[in-house]
Amino acid sequence: MSGLIANFPSDGVVTVNRVILKPEFTVDDLQERVAFLCENVKTYHSDTGFVGGFVALNSGNVSNEGSTIGQTVESKMKGKEALIVTFWTTFANHEESHRSATFQPLFQKVLDLCENGNEEIAYEMLWSGKAYGPDEIAAARKAKEQYANAD
Repeated sequence: MSGLIANFPSDGVVTVNRVILKPEFTVDDLQERVAFLCENVKTYHSDTGFVGGFVALNSGNVSNEGSTIGQTVESKMKGKEALIVTFWTTFANHEESHRSATFQPLFQKVLDLCENGNEEIAYEMLWSGKAYGPDEIAAARKAKEQYANAD
């Protein structure tokens, strides 16, 4: 199932950059620099493998229901850590985008913000999906009730 990023192929590649801001930079600095970088990727690589992406900032919230490593109430990385996640048709397309002369100067400006340097990990998509709509919810619940205990 693929519904989070339109037109993302089932065998696509997801890349994740983890950015930890240096103390002298702000989230506004990050947003500005990443906006220029993302606009460049959309402009020059939408027809060479780029499918979409997003940037997420650590909100500070820690799920005590979903965490198994203590009962922290707030992440120390709040407002300081961000993930830059991109979706590509192939890893080779992604790598080619990074070799672009227009990309490199903008990428360097983002790296200049990073306390942690940069390591971009590529992942193969195993599953993605979106929430059910009202009709799908009813059908799924009915099927669960009907077949949950089936042998």
